[in-house]
Amino acid sequence: MSANVRPRPSEELVNSAVKLVRTTRLTPAVDYAYAAVVDAPARSLWLAGACPLDEEGRTVAVGDYEGQAHQVMRNLITVLEDTGAGLSDIARTTVYVASSDQADLVKVWNVYREYMGEHDAPSTLLGVAVLGYTDQLVEVEAVAVLP
Repeated sequence: MSANVRPRPSEELVNSAVKLVRTTRLTPAVDYAYAAVVDAPARSLWLAGACPLDEEGRTVAVGDYEGQAHQVMRNLITVLEDTGAGLSDIARTTVYVASSDQADLVKVWNVYREYMGEHDAPSTLLGVAVLGYTDQLVEVEAVAVLP
């Protein structure tokens, strides 16, 4: 992922209903938690992939991975806020990047991590052939949990 890996504490971070878990038995050189634990009962929020669309449904920042990643994260935050949640309630994400170039994936990941801050929820970063909207390069789907 990012060459600028931030050190993370080995203990669990507790935030909302989501507890992020790290292990000392796997490398600490990753910038995400290895797992998230949620105690039941809990309210789950399954978000559709956030896309780089503006309010009129147009793809923004055509050809710009970082620009699209910023729009995607803003759109993700909007949906979370509309349901009474925030980024710290996310238990897991999948980040899709329409590219076979790892450098493009890293660009998107760096923007994603900027928004997620210390809440380094488990995530999968994937390079894919194509995404659903014209000129779309980035999409992030998430699962959030509320107490």
